[in-house]
Amino acid sequence: MERVVFVYTTFPGLVEAEETGRALVEARLAACVNILPGMVSLYRWEGAIERGEEVVMLIKTRASRAEAVRAAVKARHSYTTPAILVLPIESVDQAYLGWLLAETKADDAED
Repeated sequence: MERVVFVYTTFPGLVEAEETGRALVEARLAACVNILPGMVSLYRWEGAIERGEEVVMLIKTRASRAEAVRAAVKARHSYTTPAILVLPIESVDQAYLGWLLAETKADDAED
């Protein structure tokens, strides 16, 4: 059975995150995208400690779509080096799994 993953990323603002999230759902690369505004990030970049306000995005998809999701996020992202992390999910409710798989099914694919 196909596994589910979360793809975690951050964006500099809500507009860019929503545009990217909508494109992922429209393309059936994601069943659902959660966007969480209001995060503060502290990180080292080019030798200096930086502070930035960001938006978190959790992308819910099937494992076989993770690479396509990564490529789509990177292509739309304004950061030079965006954080794109694929996180395996240990357990999923079967009804939710069925919905997620149906929503991320390629037009020409069978499950």
